[in-house]
Amino acid sequence: MEQHKANKLINEKSPYLLQHAYNPVDWYPWGEEAFKKAEEENKPVFLSIGYSTCHWCHVMEHESFEDPTVAELMNKVFVSIKVDREERPDIDHIYMTVCQMMTGHGGWPLSIVMTPDKRPFFSGTYFPKENRYGRIGFVELIKNIDRAWNNQKEDVEQTADQITGYLKQASINDEGTDIPPIVLDDTYEYYSQRFDEQSGGFGTSPKFPSPHNLLFLLRYYKRNNEPKAFEMVKKTLVEMRKGGIFDHIGYGFHRYSTDQHWLLPHFEKMLYDQAMLTHAYIEAYQITKNESFKKTAEQILEYVLRDMTSVEGGFFSAEDADSEGEEGKFYVWTKDEVKTILGEEEGEMFCKIFNFTDDGNYEEESTRARNGTNIPHLTKSIEEIIKESGVDPAELINKLNKARLTLFANREKRIHPQKDDKILTDWNGLMISAFAKAGRVLNNNNYISAAENAVGFINDKLKTKDGLLIHRYRDGEAKLTATIDDYAFNIWGLLELYESTFETKYLSQAIDLHDKAMKHYWDWVNGGFFFTPDFGESLLVRTKEIYDSAIPSGSSVMMNNLIKLGRLTSNQEYEKIADLLSKSFSENAKKNPQAFTFFLCGFDFAKGPSFEVILSGKTIDDAQPFIEKLREKFTPNKVVLVVTEKNLNELKILAPFISDYNFDFGKPQAYVCRNFACELPVDSPEAMLKMLV
Repeated sequence: MEQHKANKLINEKSPYLLQHAYNPVDWYPWGEEAFKKAEEENKPVFLSIGYSTCHWCHVMEHESFEDPTVAELMNKVFVSIKVDREERPDIDHIYMTVCQMMTGHGGWPLSIVMTPDKRPFFSGTYFPKENRYGRIGFVELIKNIDRAWNNQKEDVEQTADQITGYLKQASINDEGTDIPPIVLDDTYEYYSQRFDEQSGGFGTSPKFPSPHNLLFLLRYYKRNNEPKAFEMVKKTLVEMRKGGIFDHIGYGFHRYSTDQHWLLPHFEKMLYDQAMLTHAYIEAYQITKNESFKKTAEQILEYVLRDMTSVEGGFFSAEDADSEGEEGKFYVWTKDEVKTILGEEEGEMFCKIFNFTDDGNYEEESTRARNGTNIPHLTKSIEEIIKESGVDPAELINKLNKARLTLFANREKRIHPQKDDKILTDWNGLMISAFAKAGRVLNNNNYISAAENAVGFINDKLKTKDGLLIHRYRDGEAKLTATIDDYAFNIWGLLELYESTFETKYLSQAIDLHDKAMKHYWDWVNGGFFFTPDFGESLLVRTKEIYDSAIPSGSSVMMNNLIKLGRLTSNQEYEKIADLLSKSFSENAKKNPQAFTFFLCGFDFAKGPSFEVILSGKTIDDAQPFIEKLREKFTPNKVVLVVTEKNLNELKILAPFISDYNFDFGKPQAYVCRNFACELPVDSPEAMLKMLV
């Protein structure tokens, strides 16, 4: 490809923006320079939003943005702006809402055309270069917009006004009423009716992991002792782990499955999926003690530590689906390839177990031939294969592990997909929460250390002098205003880390971040958290993101954080804010409860039964027998404080109610409160567990 002169993206840090820095399109980053130019030249603004690991973003770039003829037309008609949705989720949320309002769907690349004062009047996603299958081509679209801008300006202005008006109205929420508990039942029924009995998951295709839906179902199972709720989770986790959506060679999960059976993934890997899926597998392991669930969580975390962790301790964002211009090329194999690497006998065994065929084991949506390539996947669990084959279990597992390591070493020599190595504060918070929870449940201090290192990285690199969070770090630069997600997810991570270490500094940091979130993001008029702070850039509207999508919304996570902070400290202000937040959700949650599953995890906690456990001992080691018993048991709606001679005074500041306790540090004890009613202390872990029912 001809190397063009660099455009104005060349000075950016985002890998996605840098991918477009040598396009012949005269791209601008989001900023006043671009909008001023559009106003002076009386041109509409073309806003293209995507991210570095987005397959169709790459396709549109290759087809249109790298084409000199298309670029010339774009430069003539538009002022063009590129935005990385992961760097600027505030911009993405606004204009994605526009696209969904105008077209009924959304996705990336997101294509918006707007006036120089940022009012949108056209939206869409991917456009092929030329007209195809009834879909307008990008070239013709540009010409149509140019004609409308120059000849029907009044209509364009009217459309822009209407859309902006709808958008502003949609961003206002009125305080509702209390959410009725039946919403929990309605949500369960929604997933029960859509459950795929054969392959797990919900609906047909494409299938996204959406682990927060599974976390809700585990809590519904716990509350109601409803076996189907747990069976849906168990089946889904088993089938995902067997499918091609899981990387059986290098571990970690791909973003979603394009088919109903978890076989053919969209091959990109996102940090947030690794974090949320770790939570789901760890909680399922707590309930079942199923070693496969434990192993899957460990393999996810092995991938993150190996491939997605910076030397400084922060976690990278994503890995691309494409390599050498082809989606999934890095991950697929032919039978001959595997047999050449492993030898005939071992290769045949591997191909049989992982369902390779001579022609290739998957169908593609595109017209590109499969060329005999295969995606490793299981149709039976390893345990079932061992049982049916009658071979020595240890011998088969040893052979498979050896084969996997050999194939992994060989795959490492291939051209790797691009890694998006920016470090995002919000996604790091999710990963911290996952490592912290896995560390305590699996008794693995390496995981807890990874969480602590990431917290240290954020404290050192992603905070202002005033202790406010910064959204993105890359190549030595911390930049961009934090969103409520950055605060919510990191508070969650700190609370999980407190429960894993009982270091009071993590509880103190969580409280400090909460105070800053309340000061700058809370809507004191209508309730709820704004996505952006009161000192942030003035955009078209100041939105509130309340729906859970690929990951929980910041508002949903804050609901859970508020309940935990309230129970840990007995500060009723947290409970009051949680109640107001719940009311701000209520009308939407009653209409579409399936879009609020993580919020409903917090609502479930608030409704109870819930438990507050205070452990006391001369040192944390004295309380360890109690701690270990608590970690074995799946009791999501509980909080735990550990009070020792060393931390007593500090905890009196963070949780003043413990001043009322007359602790006898001479012997370890457990104080259990259930639904705000406290029992007398007990001095054995077994007696404590009997009270947690």
